Amino acid sequence: MNSPISTERHDDVLVIVSNNPPVNALGIAVREGLVAGIREALADDTVKAIVIRCEGRTFFAGADITEFTKPMMDPGLPEVCNLIEASTKPVIAAIHGTALGGGCEVTLGCHYRIAVPSAKIGTPEVKLGLLPGAGGTQRLPRVAGIEAAVELCGTGTPFGARKALEAGLIDRLASEGSLAADAIAFAREMIAQGTRPSRDLPVRGDVGAIAAFARVNARKFRGFEAPAANLACIEAATRLPFDEGIAFEKAEFFKLLTSVQSAAQRHIFFAERQASKIDGIASDVKPRAINRVGVIGAGTMGGGISMNFLSAGVAVTIVEMQQEALDRGIGVIRKNYEASAAKGRIKPEQVEGAMGLLKSTLALDDLADCDLIIEAVYENMDVKKDIFGKLDAIAKPGAILASNTSYLDIDEIAASTSRPQDVLGTHFFSPANVMKLLEVVRGAKTAPDALMTAMGLSKKIGKIAVVAGVCHGFIGNRMLEPRQVEAMKLLMEGATPDQIDKVHVDFGMPMGPFQMADLAGVDIGWHRDPTRIESIRDALAAVGRWGQKTGKGFYDYDEKRNPTPSSETQQIIDDFSSKAGLTKRVISDQEIIERTLYPMVNEGALILEEGMAQRASDIDVVWVYGYGWPVYRGGPMFWADTEGNDKIVAGLEKHGFKIAPLLRKMADTGGRFTG
Repeated sequence: MNSPISTERHDDVLVIVSNNPPVNALGIAVREGLVAGIREALADDTVKAIVIRCEGRTFFAGADITEFTKPMMDPGLPEVCNLIEASTKPVIAAIHGTALGGGCEVTLGCHYRIAVPSAKIGTPEVKLGLLPGAGGTQRLPRVAGIEAAVELCGTGTPFGARKALEAGLIDRLASEGSLAADAIAFAREMIAQGTRPSRDLPVRGDVGAIAAFARVNARKFRGFEAPAANLACIEAATRLPFDEGIAFEKAEFFKLLTSVQSAAQRHIFFAERQASKIDGIASDVKPRAINRVGVIGAGTMGGGISMNFLSAGVAVTIVEMQQEALDRGIGVIRKNYEASAAKGRIKPEQVEGAMGLLKSTLALDDLADCDLIIEAVYENMDVKKDIFGKLDAIAKPGAILASNTSYLDIDEIAASTSRPQDVLGTHFFSPANVMKLLEVVRGAKTAPDALMTAMGLSKKIGKIAVVAGVCHGFIGNRMLEPRQVEAMKLLMEGATPDQIDKVHVDFGMPMGPFQMADLAGVDIGWHRDPTRIESIRDALAAVGRWGQKTGKGFYDYDEKRNPTPSSETQQIIDDFSSKAGLTKRVISDQEIIERTLYPMVNEGALILEEGMAQRASDIDVVWVYGYGWPVYRGGPMFWADTEGNDKIVAGLEKHGFKIAPLLRKMADTGGRFTG
């Protein structure tokens, strides 16, 4: 087998070249090749300097993550970086694309660094529940300073080349088209300077920046183990000799590597990529061309959906029934873009560029030239069927007709057209221009190329898409329903809204079921008849307790929307409990978990049995990106595997739930949903 590493001689400079597509991952063959290249250069007295560069679209973009679960083969990346650093001849890293993780650590092992202006360099390991394990936490504070090291390792967000230059992380910018030549010229300059091992540089910067960073990000880091470990390693660099700091980093790395949290975060990393793959579609199926998208409805959802396409450079025609609603919707879209520009997230000219792609109209007929039409009106089957019947006569042949629905039957909607093969569901999550998840609902007659087009387009607009089958609530909302039902029962039996919510927040959710209800609106789905009170939510809605928007719901809210327990709400709960003949009792936090989270796993198993999700990892992606399930727990199905499916079944049986056959099988055989 040919090595992915080759060498090129340019008079007194040896260039070590990696060609390991697609991202020059630092697998064993690459590591062996780097060692061989360095040794070749050191053995030749006519070689005075060394350049390490990569072919293809990027520098080393990181380690080979698939090796993490296998015994590491020598040479390991730490040994490679140490060998590079120990070279008696200057070693220059020539960076293009991204130098991430292990790639960044290779550059830190080099004595000097040159990069094209478009390059990015960073240490994203924290996003996988890890830390740089090849000396990165010890070399970064020496090369780029404590503040830069803390930002890079703590957030996982890379630096652009210019920011890296300011921090000292790179030494020079090359021209975009001449990195190879510029790197060789730079190497010749550095021959006279000699080597500059990163380990020998003093740590620079303010050690107080470490604690300050932890304080500022305390809420974001809540529940995560890896950020604190990254910061601890950087702090160790400020007080320990280099080799002792390396030993500290190694111990922390392996502690994280063997943790459930890192396994969970790596699971989601691979699950996200797997979710885009569609089962059962032939390799020769081609997507349809999408040049213009139509959106019906200029409200919160329609406007947010439109922004996704406008931001990606796709023309949009947006339709409303009334001019006032249309003007209001267009105004909100512009306001959102202008707010982003004011914060520096986009340039002012991008605002006008996006708005220039938007056409507004009151006529459905103006959708005739659209390649994809997304209906985003309220959840009413009759209304949606009426719209799709009209679209059937208006839309051009081959146009994809999509319904943005949270619960409704896509097959029933498709049956109102003569082209069910062109119909599918696109369940955007609110706010649609912010939330990353998109459930793409495959109807019984949805054509393979229509489904492929929707999944491919999701990438273009920055979404993580998951294929769902047609069932009530699809994947996410179907699993949410049993949680909500049990949460309401627990209120009747003696738990309080704040106790139930605290259990969920302590678990790692951004909010609990009643905080979520107050944020979304207690009155959503309410029948609007204050004399018809059939549930606690009916009773709350009847007295204007609609949630945060009215300052009172399950909680009372002050002017800053800070919640406090409500005596009025508790009285309503107590009245319902009394009428049902229930005796209040003390309910443990564990029972709340068993009755609200375990049923979600059970429902997930049913979804898999019925083929409503392609794979268990897709369910985890839905819950992490759509509902805020803590990524360090890996999604509900991964969490069930780590908790033990036998434990889940025992907890469900204790409370009288009917067990899904697939979950029962996993419990009985010791099987796993997630590999």
